[in-house]
Amino acid sequence: MLFRSAMSALRRALAMPSSRGMKTLASGAYKKTPESAQKVMDTFAKYKACAVLRTPKAEQCAPAMQAAIDGGFDIVEFTLTTPGCLDQVANFRKKLDGKVMVGCGTVMDIPDAKAAMDAGAEFLVAPCLVPEVVTWCALNNIVIIPGCQTPSEAYEAYRAGAPVQKIFPGVAGGAAWVKAVSAAMPMLKLNPTSGVDLDNAGDFLKNGANSIGLVAPLFPADAVAAGNWDVINANAVKVIGNVKAALA
Repeated sequence: MLFRSAMSALRRALAMPSSRGMKTLASGAYKKTPESAQKVMDTFAKYKACAVLRTPKAEQCAPAMQAAIDGGFDIVEFTLTTPGCLDQVANFRKKLDGKVMVGCGTVMDIPDAKAAMDAGAEFLVAPCLVPEVVTWCALNNIVIIPGCQTPSEAYEAYRAGAPVQKIFPGVAGGAAWVKAVSAAMPMLKLNPTSGVDLDNAGDFLKNGANSIGLVAPLFPADAVAAGNWDVINANAVKVIGNVKAALA
């Protein structure tokens, strides 16, 4: 039923213009290879931690993310709620291609997904499960990480074609919840974000998380507002150290 409804919505959405104003590519141009999708999955498996950034001003975006990268992050996500997000996806892909994996978040529909791919995103993230977006991505071998909050929702995302399931917002029990769900449904690859901080990031990984996302704890609002990039850099160094310790 989920797949049928997703395919119906997919057929309707494919004809929609981009809602972000970016030029979209011709039909079929979004098709990636299975190998490219596997490379994304392998990168998540290797580095585990993703820096997830949303800033209120466009000019804060690049220096904030660069501080996180300089602190050790090898996977980054720019969210479409940030002004100029797609420009930063394109800029960081151009200057760091092959060195840092760049994704785009808050993808809410297929036009968003196309705009993000046009900008050069290597993977997509959404705060909720939108079945037609997941199906479109699966058909094009694009890694999509939709937001889920329950085991049932995470399994629905998996069945729809999402290879990784973002746990958002934070769940009661934190790492213990991840451990229980991962043990019961080992086919899932859970990616908790909300609730993950600089100190407990390793705990989530030790308890079965496939990967994690760092948002506000990595990018404190006051540090971003003040342009205090050294704080973000220090946060990145700390959390990446904890991630590496958990994997040792």
